[in-house]
Amino acid sequence: MAGFRQRAPVRVDIAMVAHPSVTVFVDLSDEESLVYDAHGRRECGSTVVGLVPGDLRLGGRAAGGIECLQIRLSPALAGAVLGASTDLSGTVISLEDVWGRDAGRAVERLRATASWDERFTIAADALGRQMSVRPSLDPEVAAAWRVMLTSRGRVRIDSLANEVGWSRKRLWSRFRSQIGLTPKHAARLVRFDHAAHLLAAGNAAAQVAAASGYVDQAHLHREVKAFTGVTPTAVAAAPWLAIDDIAWPTSFADLTPSTSPIRQVPRRTPPAVP
Repeated sequence: MAGFRQRAPVRVDIAMVAHPSVTVFVDLSDEESLVYDAHGRRECGSTVVGLVPGDLRLGGRAAGGIECLQIRLSPALAGAVLGASTDLSGTVISLEDVWGRDAGRAVERLRATASWDERFTIAADALGRQMSVRPSLDPEVAAAWRVMLTSRGRVRIDSLANEVGWSRKRLWSRFRSQIGLTPKHAARLVRFDHAAHLLAAGNAAAQVAAASGYVDQAHLHREVKAFTGVTPTAVAAAPWLAIDDIAWPTSFADLTPSTSPIRQVPRRTPPAVP
């Protein structure tokens, strides 16, 4: 989890970069000022962004500034917290559509305090209350996802199927139905995420391609374009809402001259949800 706050009036227009997690954005601004636009669909206020949402932009403007809580959820946890029937891929949906009235109550509690530590605690409590008793993923699918993360996406699907004790066909079917992506697409997303962080850290594209397992720099270029619509150079310099120190924006082209960049408060990893 991470909190973002900008007290001065500011206009935001950010190209969001794909991430191997489902992201919940809770809009805590005085006005519901954050707007998400993907595939021509627009959502305002508190929103859930699924895996690989495509060409997604975050925009908004508020006279009183912008305040937002961001929560990253692994696909395994997202299914349990948001509902197993929630499509986790290529979607941008209102948090209210997922949680109903509970979303409004959670946002009200978060707005009632200005302390980020208290907000993190409230958010963790809200996640726990939404947890389903039944796991949302088969153990084999969850294990396959963990292998993808630890290998940074550099894993053959046949080897992955053997490791979890399934046939390739069964893994492909169950993984796609529960994660929302095919195993191959999911592995590409994880590998892209690793490459994007290396680019953001200032590494040359050719070095990133080699370190991330791409055939060559042209292969890296094609993958980055496929996930973001922009070049590796643009990704390296793009301000995007991530919760780590490397891929955190230092400036926004659309900020007015009188304002400073949006500030990230210390992040917090929530405790394990029962």
